[in-house]
Amino acid sequence: MSLDEHSMQALSWRKLYLSRAKLKASSRTSALLSGFAMVAMVEVQLDAEHDYPQGLLIAFSACTTVLVAVHLFALMVSTCILPNIEAVSNVHNLNSVKESPHERMHRHIELAWAFSTVIGTLLFLAEVVLLCWVKFLPLKKKSTGKATEAGNSSITPGEAAAIVSTSIMVPFGLVFIVFAVHFYRSLVSHKTDRQFQELNELAEFARLQDQLDHRGDALPPPGSHFA
Repeated sequence: MSLDEHSMQALSWRKLYLSRAKLKASSRTSALLSGFAMVAMVEVQLDAEHDYPQGLLIAFSACTTVLVAVHLFALMVSTCILPNIEAVSNVHNLNSVKESPHERMHRHIELAWAFSTVIGTLLFLAEVVLLCWVKFLPLKKKSTGKATEAGNSSITPGEAAAIVSTSIMVPFGLVFIVFAVHFYRSLVSHKTDRQFQELNELAEFARLQDQLDHRGDALPPPGSHFA
């Protein structure tokens, strides 16, 4: 096997292992977060006597539904593709990498990875905020004989708790978005630099091979100096 073919085989195996790792991470994350979202929706106790804002209930229901659907889609892709990749990766044969569907299903793998890690995580952060509003909003102050100040009576303890949770979660969401953008840009830059390095190595190898071929052509045939 030539150096060029060996490099291509090594690159294919790296792509296969990376695809397998992404599918495993997507399946674990999606199963965990979708399960939490379903438990939160089932276990939340709505106060029948409290008049919830219609927009809040619609947002909570829609966010939970989309969150579960996104993670279940990522889980379905991982469950369908991962066994085929696992079967090939366990075979100790360099040529068996061609039997893996990770190259043809590359877009599906990347889509499942994005749904599970980026979109699904952002939806889960929004789900936590909405759950805090639904859970704490019915809480009101206990009535006392003393008069309360007008400024303190404007916000109930439930609203205060929901506002605090939202104030904490919004900066974390922004930090998550910035980190995700920075991570993907760094990853793309690393892949680009690595590909340029491999191309330069192949070009240098081709140049050395060409020099060796020309040197062999330039040598006189054996016995020509006796003529």
